[in-house]
Amino acid sequence: MKKVTINSVAEYAGVSKKTVSRVLNNEPNVSPATREKVLKVFKELDYKPNPIARGLARNKSFIIGCLYDNPSKSYITRVQSGALEACHKFNYNLLIHPCELRGEELIHNVDQLLTTSRLDGLVLTPPFSDSQELIDFLKTQNVPFARVASALEDDTSISVRSNDEQGAYELTEHLISLGHKDIAFIRGHRDHSATEKRFSGYQNALQNHGIEFKESLVAQGNFSYNSGADSAKQILDLEPMPTAVFASNDYMAAAVLKLATQRKIRVPEDLSIAGFDNAPIARHIWPGLTTIAQPVEEMTRQAVEQLILQISDPSAEVYQKVLEAKLITRESTAAK
Repeated sequence: MKKVTINSVAEYAGVSKKTVSRVLNNEPNVSPATREKVLKVFKELDYKPNPIARGLARNKSFIIGCLYDNPSKSYITRVQSGALEACHKFNYNLLIHPCELRGEELIHNVDQLLTTSRLDGLVLTPPFSDSQELIDFLKTQNVPFARVASALEDDTSISVRSNDEQGAYELTEHLISLGHKDIAFIRGHRDHSATEKRFSGYQNALQNHGIEFKESLVAQGNFSYNSGADSAKQILDLEPMPTAVFASNDYMAAAVLKLATQRKIRVPEDLSIAGFDNAPIARHIWPGLTTIAQPVEEMTRQAVEQLILQISDPSAEVYQKVLEAKLITRESTAAK
């Protein structure tokens, strides 16, 4: 069977090769009717673009890199899902790159990644999305990038984040509305901006409702289940024990729930537990976790989509968006 090429598609659709290329790369300056006609031919001829030939013709790799350092596999899966959705839309490929380095080692590692992989751009997830050093390096190298869930103020680069501080405020306020005053808090990873945003929302809610903030009720985690277990022991050993625990993510909250169950502490009758993110574990355990739904997939999808559009048109307006984080109440919280 004869191989279907871009020339075949152009001839069959009755348009120029350039028009087919524009549709393939989801570029502007193509009428909706023409775009629909070409896409129909793609399907009819089962056309599959050759990424190598496509890259050589446009001096691009059509690969977006995603840099991450997060102990939660669920978070990375959600990031990947959103990024892949955007990449598929524009016929790009995605390279996921884990990294635990900081400082000069981080810059060197990213430099090597860019050189060896010929990436067209990078999407940065926390904590890299808040690394001023990395951002400055990418700018000096003229590497397009987008930031996900970043608290860093930079109106010259693409940024998509959720209102974590407001979400944490609403969740804490929900616990207060149930009659809780001794509300413990488990902080997240020290390098992630979300940690401070969520902690700030918790503190502000206490203050605005006239509840004294107690440092003894705060434990330091790092978003991992194991750190949640260590923090849970610290909190549940307190005398008197708090009546509610708000963990900065669902995996740490799940660890609190496990220890409480082992100690025969009834949830939510004796202890209300809440998390953040609305990870799958929040729905799969019992009692289900009250949490804040952070739109991780949507944040990443929008960031990657806007990054690819910027690669196609560097003069495009810088995209910056704040998405809403929503309170979801389940069975792990109840009136005191």
